[in-house]
Amino acid sequence: MSERIINILAKDDELSKKILLELEEKLDARGFLTTRDFSNEAELSIVIGGDGSFLRSVHENDFPEVPFVGFNTGHLGFFQELSIDDVDKFVENYIKSEFKQESLHLIETSVHYEGGESKLYSVNEMVVKANKSKAVELDVFINSDYLERFFGDGLIVSTPAGSTAYNYSVRGSVVHPKLECIQMTPLAPINSKAFRSLQNSIIVPPNFIIRFEPKKRYEGEIILLNDGEERIFKNVTSVEINLSYKKIYRIVFSKNIYWNNLKDKFL
Repeated sequence: MSERIINILAKDDELSKKILLELEEKLDARGFLTTRDFSNEAELSIVIGGDGSFLRSVHENDFPEVPFVGFNTGHLGFFQELSIDDVDKFVENYIKSEFKQESLHLIETSVHYEGGESKLYSVNEMVVKANKSKAVELDVFINSDYLERFFGDGLIVSTPAGSTAYNYSVRGSVVHPKLECIQMTPLAPINSKAFRSLQNSIIVPPNFIIRFEPKKRYEGEIILLNDGEERIFKNVTSVEINLSYKKIYRIVFSKNIYWNNLKDKFL
């Protein structure tokens, strides 16, 4: 019989370390092999911390197929379903398979610049901005159809899961994760005689590509905020974003976790 491996990835603070030790003790006693180093052979990854810890764990381990579950020791904890008081209940429910697995689509960003191309994946969102807090000027296309000349602080393209993150803070729409789509939301769009930008978010179906073409690219650099992590690119010719075929997975124990999260975190 093969070993049942569980990854436990904890934030470096006192409370998270306490939950880590408690989980290790209880899971080891029930026959699991726990590891603090990520293993692709594991059947589950437990992340202890906040949403930032969850996102870092997913990115650092290259968006693995191993499903995640989270214990919230942070502030918001939208991805982190379980509280610090749920350790015993979690162990019992997991052993009895009283949970369901959900998949979350990623978004894929292709950055084209003079001399090359980079590909990035995001769980929540990709934000396109100019460097040094300048306004960014972008021609925006949906597939090959020209939409607008955007001028403002930037544009957010978010997944449904990410619709309650940065997107929500700038009055973007809340989108249920079961919907397959991406959302584009403006950051401080400027409206004048020279520029007419959309003031609200738009929802784009799957298999559509949002393309940004920076204007006056010789004057500066483009910043991409990938789930909050900054990347700077020079001489960018275009940025293309679409819903990816890649997914990550998590297990949930409550049937109403999404609606309860909306109510508990925001209302």
